[in-house]
Amino acid sequence: MIRATRKSTIYDIARLSGASPSTVSAALGENWRKRRIAEATVETIRRIATEQGYSTNMQARGLRKARSGLVGMVIPLHDNRFFSSMSQSFEALARDRGQVPVIASSMRDPTEERRIVETLISYAVDYLFIAGATDPEAVTAMCRAADLRHVFVDLPGRGAPSVVSDNYKGAYDLTQRLLADRTISGQTPRDRIYFIGGDDTDYASACRIAAFRDVLANAGQPVLPEQIIACGYAPRSATREIAALCDRLGSLPSGVFVNSLTAFEGVLGHLSSLPLESLRNSVIGCYDYDPFAAYLQFPVHMVRQDAHGLIREAYRMIEEDPYDLVLTMVEPEQIAPRTYYDSPFSDRG
Repeated sequence: MIRATRKSTIYDIARLSGASPSTVSAALGENWRKRRIAEATVETIRRIATEQGYSTNMQARGLRKARSGLVGMVIPLHDNRFFSSMSQSFEALARDRGQVPVIASSMRDPTEERRIVETLISYAVDYLFIAGATDPEAVTAMCRAADLRHVFVDLPGRGAPSVVSDNYKGAYDLTQRLLADRTISGQTPRDRIYFIGGDDTDYASACRIAAFRDVLANAGQPVLPEQIIACGYAPRSATREIAALCDRLGSLPSGVFVNSLTAFEGVLGHLSSLPLESLRNSVIGCYDYDPFAAYLQFPVHMVRQDAHGLIREAYRMIEEDPYDLVLTMVEPEQIAPRTYYDSPFSDRG
């Protein structure tokens, strides 16, 4: 049986030549002189690329002068309401322009992300949108080598225009709403608001945590380390952490700020096991949105990111001349909760 061989990538060539991926991209492109790369290095890289059968980006550059009518988008996941809404908006705006949209999911894997970008470049897409990029520097190196306009959405990249949600303002306003909903003194561990979910090293979570800290500090309630529980986005982790928090405090805290819908699913996994009366003594907020939250038997403050606004702005940036490396922010929307007594499941007489 003959096995299909994997196509070589710039990372294979970088390993074989001893050069960095960005140097390989420049050497295979036209801007190696601007980068002041030695001609001998360029010749070595191109010889290895030829030996490895690497011709994808070179083919794409040859087709770049003609429009293919294809426009590509890379998203992290399909089963996420935010990214799903974003891809739907992207498809609609692409078709409005007479373009054919091509959308692929990277599964938050940087290797898969690079493979997708390389494949889309080989099909000579006119533009490339990258949502939630895991390796923006590598993506930019590949796109620049192919002379391809690209834009980062949701998470910024330094090598291309970027459009992101105003995570700081969204989290600032949500935290203020949680404080205003009831009296949260901060005097005891139970009388505090706790931040659950996300990764404090990623851009969006870092912005939200900073806003959370600032609001509470301004209210005279400086945030203690134990109030930030950055346990990732997996529902199971959020379930485990909210259960452990309730065990430490003896009950739900006065307030909970949940950082993402997937983490909120995990928090709900524990809240569903608690008496309804205990939920009425806490205020819950989620930095994400799902219309089904309106049917919960307790109110939830939510933040809805403007997926359509992000893509509309990204299209404006990628089509605009000059094509500038600017960062644009789109303000999210605060969604007021329905109270328990508004719920269709209420047993009021």
